[in-house]
Amino acid sequence: MKIQSFDKIYNIDKESHAKRWFLLIFLTAFIVLFLPWTQNIKVMGNVTSLYQEQRPQQLNSPIPGKIIKWYVKNGDYVKKGDTILQLSEVKDDYFDPLLVKRTQQQVEAKKGVRNYYEAKVGTTNSQLEALAAAKDLKLSQIQIKISQLKNKLAGEEAELAAVSNELKLSEDQYARQKKMYDEGLVSLTQFQQRSISYQNAIAKKTSAENKIAQTRQEISTMGIEQNAVIQDYTEKLSKTEGERFQSMGQIEGSEGDIAKLENQVANYKFRQGLYYIVASQDGQIVQLNKAGIGEILKETESIGIIVPKTVDYAVEIYIKPVDLPLIKEGQRVMCIFDGFPAIVFSGWPDSSYGTFAGKVIAIENNISANGLFKALVVEDKAEKRWPPKIRMGTGVQGIAILNDVPIWYELWRNINGFPPDYYEVKIEKTGQNEKQK
Repeated sequence: MKIQSFDKIYNIDKESHAKRWFLLIFLTAFIVLFLPWTQNIKVMGNVTSLYQEQRPQQLNSPIPGKIIKWYVKNGDYVKKGDTILQLSEVKDDYFDPLLVKRTQQQVEAKKGVRNYYEAKVGTTNSQLEALAAAKDLKLSQIQIKISQLKNKLAGEEAELAAVSNELKLSEDQYARQKKMYDEGLVSLTQFQQRSISYQNAIAKKTSAENKIAQTRQEISTMGIEQNAVIQDYTEKLSKTEGERFQSMGQIEGSEGDIAKLENQVANYKFRQGLYYIVASQDGQIVQLNKAGIGEILKETESIGIIVPKTVDYAVEIYIKPVDLPLIKEGQRVMCIFDGFPAIVFSGWPDSSYGTFAGKVIAIENNISANGLFKALVVEDKAEKRWPPKIRMGTGVQGIAILNDVPIWYELWRNINGFPPDYYEVKIEKTGQNEKQK
C-alpha cells in the first residue's frame, strides 16, 4: 500500500531549483563585492557661524545705572541702532544735570588764566628787552667816561713830564744860584727868588702827580661802577627771566589742566550717550534677564542676548585623534541636520537623501576640552544649498568622504582593523571667492 505522505515528503524524483538559487545568490554576492564603496568617517558637531560678529552677542551695560524704561521685550526683532533700554545715573559724581556745561566753564576759566600768563610772558619779554637796552646804554656811558678819563690821564701825564723837566731845570738853576750865593757872587734877594722858583716847580710837579693819581682813581671808580652796573642789571635780568619761566610754567600747567578738563567734558558727553543701550546689529532679542523698572545694573553686567538676523552658517565637527590624519582642508563632508529627515546609505553618499554637502576650511591644531579636534565646515555652494531654516546650535551628524574602494576591500580592511586609505585633496584656489567659501 502506497502512503501518500511519502510522496509529499520525499521529492527524490522531482526537479529542484536550490542549486540554481545558490549559484545566483553566490554570483550576485560576488558581483556586489566588486561594487564601489565610499570610505567615510562619521563625526558629530553643531551649527555655528563662520564669522564671530554673526554669533549670538551678549548685551552688556557699559556703565552702572538704574533702568528707567524698556523699549523691547523678549523675541522682538531690532535693527542696528534701535534703543533697547534707558538708564539713569547711580553715582553721585554725575548727578548734576549741568555737569558738562559747568565743566566747560572750568575749561574756559583755565583758558583765561593761560591767556593771562601768556600776556604776562609777553610783558616780561618786553621788560627783558628794556633792561638789556638800559644795561647796554649805561655801560656805553661808563665806557665813554672811562675813555674821557683816559684821555685826561694822558694829558696830565704829558703835563707831569713837562713839569718834571721844568723842575729839573729849576733844580739845576737853584743849585748854581746857591753856589754863587755861597761864594758871594749874587745877592740874597736873587737867591731867594731862585729858591721860590724852585719851590714853585716842586709844587707844580706835586700838583700834576696828584691830578694823575686822582684821574687814575676816577678810572678805577668807573671800572667798579661798570662792574656794579653789570651785577645790578644781571640780577634784574635774572629776576625777570625767573618770572618769565614761572609764567611759562603756569602756562604749561594751565595747558595740562585744560586738556584734563576737556577730556572730562568729552567723557561726560560720551557717558551721557551711554544712558541709552542700543542694538549693535540687526537681530532678535532673547534671554532678557532683567525685569521691571528701577533695577540696578552693574558695569558690564549682562542684560540679554541678541541673535543676528543674517548669518553665514558653518558647522563645527569634532574629530577623534586617530582619524585626524585623514581630514584635510578641502575635504568633502556630508551633513545631516537634526530636525531634517534623511535616508543615509553609508557607502553611497551621493544616493543618500536629506544630506547636504560641505567642505572643510580649517582644522584646529589644539585639542578641545572634550578630547577631540575641532574642524570648521562651510557650505559647498556648487551643490545643493543648505536648508534656510537651520539655526545656531542645531546638532549635525557629519560624514567625511574618503576614497572610493571595492566592497570586498572595505570588508577585508574592517576584518583586519586597518584604517581607511589616505588620499590627497586637491584644492583649487580662485582668489577672494574661494576665501569667502
